[in-house]
Amino acid sequence: MTLSQVGTADAARTGPDAPAPKPGRDHRHWPAAAAAGAVVVALLTLTALSLSVGAGEVGPGQVLDYLLGRHGARSDSRLALVVGDLRLPRTLTALLVGAALGVAGAQLQSVTRNPLAETGLLGVNAGASLGVVLGIAVLGVQTSYGYLAFAFGGAVLASAVVLLIAGGRGGGSPIRLVLGGSAVGATFGGLTGVLIVNSPEAYDRYRVWVLGSLAGVEGWTMLRQLAPVLGAGFLVALLTTRPLAALALGDDLARGLGHRPNATRAAVAVAVTLLTASAVALAGPISFLGLLAGFLARAVAGPRVGRLTLFAGLVGAAVLTGADVLARVVARPFEAPVSVIVALIGAPTLIAIVRSRRMAALGMTDTAPGESGTAREESATEKPDLVLRRGALSLLLPRRALLAAAGLATALLAAVVVAAHAGQSELGLGPTFQAVFGYGDRLDVLLVQKFRLGRIVAGIAAGAALGLAGCLTQTLARNRLATPELLGVNDGATAAVLISVSVTASGTFGAWWAGPLGALVAVLVVTLVSGGLGARGYRVLVVGLAMSALASAVIQVAMARRSLNSAGSLYVWTSGSLNGRDYAVATPVLIGLAVLVPLALVVARRLAVLRFDDNVASSLGVDPGRVRLVCLLLAVALAGLAVGVCGPVGFVALAAPVIAGRLAGPSRVPVLGSALVGAVLIVLADTLGRVLIDGVEIPVGIVTTVLGGPFLLWVLLGRKGNPA
Repeated sequence: MTLSQVGTADAARTGPDAPAPKPGRDHRHWPAAAAAGAVVVALLTLTALSLSVGAGEVGPGQVLDYLLGRHGARSDSRLALVVGDLRLPRTLTALLVGAALGVAGAQLQSVTRNPLAETGLLGVNAGASLGVVLGIAVLGVQTSYGYLAFAFGGAVLASAVVLLIAGGRGGGSPIRLVLGGSAVGATFGGLTGVLIVNSPEAYDRYRVWVLGSLAGVEGWTMLRQLAPVLGAGFLVALLTTRPLAALALGDDLARGLGHRPNATRAAVAVAVTLLTASAVALAGPISFLGLLAGFLARAVAGPRVGRLTLFAGLVGAAVLTGADVLARVVARPFEAPVSVIVALIGAPTLIAIVRSRRMAALGMTDTAPGESGTAREESATEKPDLVLRRGALSLLLPRRALLAAAGLATALLAAVVVAAHAGQSELGLGPTFQAVFGYGDRLDVLLVQKFRLGRIVAGIAAGAALGLAGCLTQTLARNRLATPELLGVNDGATAAVLISVSVTASGTFGAWWAGPLGALVAVLVVTLVSGGLGARGYRVLVVGLAMSALASAVIQVAMARRSLNSAGSLYVWTSGSLNGRDYAVATPVLIGLAVLVPLALVVARRLAVLRFDDNVASSLGVDPGRVRLVCLLLAVALAGLAVGVCGPVGFVALAAPVIAGRLAGPSRVPVLGSALVGAVLIVLADTLGRVLIDGVEIPVGIVTTVLGGPFLLWVLLGRKGNPA
């Protein structure tokens, strides 16, 4: 089973061939009905609590008097201010935003058939962040209304671009929607990083807004402005419930039932955009809530789309309202960021779900629709491998993979020469090429090898490790969106660096191994909490996602409370940077690669067998559990080494395996190709970051996301009729 499908097997039971129900009451619906009733009761209780708690020292009795208009309470200006202008709008906003994120998360998970899909998948959060930063940095926006307008505009723009991409050639398939959203979100996030790096003032305001809060909701103006958009989003989501349920049976059967799959997906994307854009504009980016609500609703209510969507909306409203109440009371007289409270509530809940016996309710299956068929078609047209024979010995060489590796090695050499030449205006490409290999003028050789190649070698080592780690993780999870970040590597490394900054008097980041050590600790915690690899590594990935959401929220809070200079430096590192890196840092990583790459090549042959069923793999002499464990350990070690060099450059780990897979063909795990692609991406991105803006160095991670997103789309979606 993979993460790329959700509900196909269970939804199929509701089709025309489903067995007739037995007479009498269906006791299978009782747990879902009881859970729904419990959520409604909890929601009403939390609503009453939200109206009764907060500033102003107004108790429940006075609130009730105001709501019912008793004892002249509505003529009391103090009650009118506290209840009518503060608590009522804030409570209703929390209910609507939570419900919007819950419904959007459930619909997005259903249409993409991916239980890890969250409401930021369409680029909404990245677009909103870019809009806010543009408003701050370019137009000097400082008011909450200004943030709302720019956040909503950026969110809608990002989703519109994703819809245009997904609706092009290939007809809007789920994989086009997912990959388009990932690439656009990465590009918009990179542009946000460029603005922040060049504007400390913009970063100072952005780091507070990104935490998410309902504290800015005062009066009814903001909610009144976005209420029509929220209403339209809920209406479209309601209208797409039946077509989306039919779509779970497959495109052909859905067409036979009178539905249009492409139109259904587009309508769902519109609903998700309207709901999420409004929610982000009102409360900031709280995308984890959409994932949590959809996940919890599926585990309790089952895969039926109508019941799932309703339950997810109720869960989302209850969680956000409860989180907002806690945000007001846990840090009085201040308010805690609501995203941290949601993560504190959601992470343990998500872990409990994935470890429970209700895992079967998630309805995961082995392959994404159309993916295996596409792979078979490409494999059928792929050129045959080369066979070298000498006596009784023979060697099978993959022709396409070899050609791809040779081309990538050539591209890497060219990237090294360009990087060594960049910034050396008086040194031509020819002398630079010679100096790389130690020939030519002694001054040129010293200049290139002493001051340039150390940083370049560090970039090559980090890029190769990231690409290889991403390849192993994606193959292990059978999910193109899976990266070592899901295992907690990035957040663990960032937390370790944050601790080292706090305890070091000099304020530097300390030893290079702080990042890898933090990554290792994070993965050990994730593995222990998950209780092992679980079903095909799925449990580890979901627990890692929950822990990452929690760690990320805590890190954002810590960065928001640090001085601007310290937080700005840390932000550059978390974006990914090679500044100051040389041979001393690259050497341990190169030694690690020399050991880990051959192991990865050996594991890759057995990992490819796991694309089949476990029983098939076992019959071929492969131990699935052992292979997954070795693969996970290799991915963690590689990602940890890379983080120690250049910080968490997650997009390279996402993009490199996909690009290498398209070059090498679908029949093999592109281990060597992923490492080469990762190295090329890092070296070129670092070069561009040094030369694009005079006097300013753009971190390598930001450059990879800005330029890598469109290139990844071109590689993935370029072929006619091939959506993946």
